[in-house]
Amino acid sequence: MRVGTPAESRPAERRVACVPETVAPLVEAGLTVLVQEGAGRHAHAVDAAYRAAGASVVPDDPVGDVNVVLSVQPLTVDQARNLRQGDITISFLSPATEPDLVRLYAERGVTSFSFDLLPRVTRAQSMDALSSQALVAGYRAVLIAAERLPRFLPMFTTAAGTVPPAKVLVLGAGVAGLQAIATARRLGAVVEAYDIRAAAAEEVRSLGARFLELDLEKQDGVYASAQSEEFLERQRELIGERVAASDVVITTAAVPGRRAPVLVTTDMLKAMTPGSVVVDGAAESGGNCAGSVPGEDTWVGEVLVHGALNLPSGMPVHASKLYARNVLNLLKPMLVDGAVVPDMTDEVLAGCCVTHDGVVRKELP
Repeated sequence: MRVGTPAESRPAERRVACVPETVAPLVEAGLTVLVQEGAGRHAHAVDAAYRAAGASVVPDDPVGDVNVVLSVQPLTVDQARNLRQGDITISFLSPATEPDLVRLYAERGVTSFSFDLLPRVTRAQSMDALSSQALVAGYRAVLIAAERLPRFLPMFTTAAGTVPPAKVLVLGAGVAGLQAIATARRLGAVVEAYDIRAAAAEEVRSLGARFLELDLEKQDGVYASAQSEEFLERQRELIGERVAASDVVITTAAVPGRRAPVLVTTDMLKAMTPGSVVVDGAAESGGNCAGSVPGEDTWVGEVLVHGALNLPSGMPVHASKLYARNVLNLLKPMLVDGAVVPDMTDEVLAGCCVTHDGVVRKELP
């Protein structure tokens, strides 16, 4: 059975779904691995390394010549038209934003899996690409803020006087938020954070940051869910003072399949010290900050708002290594005698399967 990795065709995508380190286990399992020339160039995974690991490097897009397609972004419609009945795709399919592609998969009898839908169960942790890429995103968000902030993050004591540390506020303490907290702390900033989940408080404090205790009902559970507009309005009222007191605000609050909640308003931005920076980690899903535009720096008065766009792609080496390992771990339960055979009674595979046997298994907009 043949597994293929095409070069990513979506704009600004620099990751790759298969790296040389994950080729060998697939070959050892009896699979033939094809990688398009230059697919790993941005991640510094050279063609020679793929060949040395046992893959065949091919000049053209392997979609249509393989049984299983591994990618980061969804395939294009043109690529999907080359798929055959029974072919398998693994990617961040994002079915809510790719309904036409999903329907085409179903029409062609393609079995598609999306990491966006991976069940959050213990057995699936090694497959959790959302978490691995959020780790990269949180780290990158702080570096972007530090680069744009016209002042130091750490404290300095000099003969010319003492420079106080910057104050960083992180809104959302999931994987991305916690990594942002840890990175900002390593760079010497004073950090505080807020999350609606009660369980996040201990994690925030364990990283040496202050957890904001707001007079709001806390949410139980590990993952955040959508809140009412009344709740969000009250939340904004209470957060406003802390936003104004911060030199850097990093927002990471996102709800899968929903528009991101607005946490930072224009009035809040106007109250911040001139030169302050906001990095909106949820800009691609609507934005946590008023005025943010994905991939652009926008000035709101004297405050710079960076609309983050595909943050993991900005660090393609480790983002690709982590993602490729997630892909391999998702594939492992499907490997049977040199073939990829999905067991749809498996809760993990069934949970992240979007199309199978001509049926769309997830609700589309």
